[in-house]
Amino acid sequence: MHGGDEVVAAPAGPPQPLDWKFSQVFGERIAGEEVQEVDIISAIEFDKTGDHLATGDRGGRVVLFERTDAKDHGVSRRDLERMDYPISRHPEFRYKTEFQSHEPEFDYLKSLEIEEKINKIRWCQTANSALFLLSTNDKTIKFWKVQEKKIKKISDMNLDPSKAVGNGSVSSSSNPKPCLVNGSSFDGSYNNLSNDFFPPGGLPSLRLPVVVTSQETNLVARCRRVYGHAHDYHINSISSNSDGETFISADDLRINLWNLEISSQSFNIVDVKPANMEDLTEVITSAEFHPTHCNMLAYSSSKGSIRLIDLRQSALCDSHAKLFEEPEPPGSRSFFTEIIASISDIKFSKDGRYILSRDYMTLKLWDINMDSGPAATFQVHEYLRPKLCDLYENDSIFDKFECCLSGDGLRVATGSYSNLFRVCGCAPGSTESTTLEASKNPMRRQLQTPTRPSRPLSSIARVVRRGSETPGVDTNGNSFDFTTKLLHLAWHPTENLIACAAANSLYMYYA
Repeated sequence: MHGGDEVVAAPAGPPQPLDWKFSQVFGERIAGEEVQEVDIISAIEFDKTGDHLATGDRGGRVVLFERTDAKDHGVSRRDLERMDYPISRHPEFRYKTEFQSHEPEFDYLKSLEIEEKINKIRWCQTANSALFLLSTNDKTIKFWKVQEKKIKKISDMNLDPSKAVGNGSVSSSSNPKPCLVNGSSFDGSYNNLSNDFFPPGGLPSLRLPVVVTSQETNLVARCRRVYGHAHDYHINSISSNSDGETFISADDLRINLWNLEISSQSFNIVDVKPANMEDLTEVITSAEFHPTHCNMLAYSSSKGSIRLIDLRQSALCDSHAKLFEEPEPPGSRSFFTEIIASISDIKFSKDGRYILSRDYMTLKLWDINMDSGPAATFQVHEYLRPKLCDLYENDSIFDKFECCLSGDGLRVATGSYSNLFRVCGCAPGSTESTTLEASKNPMRRQLQTPTRPSRPLSSIARVVRRGSETPGVDTNGNSFDFTTKLLHLAWHPTENLIACAAANSLYMYYA
């Protein structure tokens, strides 16, 4: 009730769980085929329109895909929906182009090898039908422009030999030896050349080739800028700003602000490096700009906290505007507590109201207006808690899983082991929790996991959803494979389409 006669409509129920289906696969492995290390995908990113998808791999290559189904009708999807045109097709992509973004390097001052692996890819604003994107390895960020250019070809000669007489002709009856156009003699040493190339009497004229621009086009990737020598530690994040002019790059201890047009300098906006490195207690693990407010950004730490900072407060943002962290339950501390609390990835929702974070055990959704704790918590690896010692021994406990939100903000997704990924509903009252496998039959290992219904995100009480608690098996009771892990995935900005990487294969699923 807002007034005497005004009635507020009852809130709609939670959306129905989505029915996920296999869409496409690129680079599918044949059974028994050995995966080359350089072909393993290490980064996935949709652009803001969802018409393009970029992937990066450990070999330093960037591969671009473009959406095809929206172009087939010649009319935009929104116009077709307005006309009630039946659209039954799901989003489909095709290979567009690829280019070598980074090469292996060696830092002679530090005696350090810098591998070519692409850590992150971020799209920038398009201009004049050209695509722009940022890619980074451990040390160097590059700004790429990908554009269709018309192919230039060499046409036929510009002079007709039958009509060109006397133009440069040196043939004469008084000269017993035929001469070439540059005046040199034509003697017996050239007898092995055909008469077609050097006709009797020499060449009558100089005929020049002409370069013409054809209607055929070719995609060309050109590196516009190289932003290097600004990070002492490995770069873990880059993020484009909504102003279209700046971006940030983050390593373990610092976050730098760059202008896209200036590669020679950057501004250090966050520095957590202590005066004495022995006092170091936490490092930066991920950083991202707010999707609409160009002055705000968030970064996560290895202690499980997220800091929201405002660039208007000061030039060096050592003090945060807001701190999001969950208090540690009393008596639960162990050797692994800080390791599993480390946040591997954060993402803003499309409207900027929520931040999704992924640590080793859970997926948490934070309301930026509520810093007392997460609005919802989704248990992803709770059943691995009894096996933390084994995971520590084989370094799996340090795996960095990414997370993503749907464009409408109603669902979240993240990866797991055995090439599985989870999709959970985060709308008020939703109990959706689906586990899918990155294969042509995503529901092969699917069993519905019972979850507790969530409360509205605005509620102070937080939501915790638990999966299976049985050690040694996943949420669906299947045995677990730690060698196959789904670390990278991305959700299409406007459609229910998820792209995920399983080793060197790119799988896409729609609902």
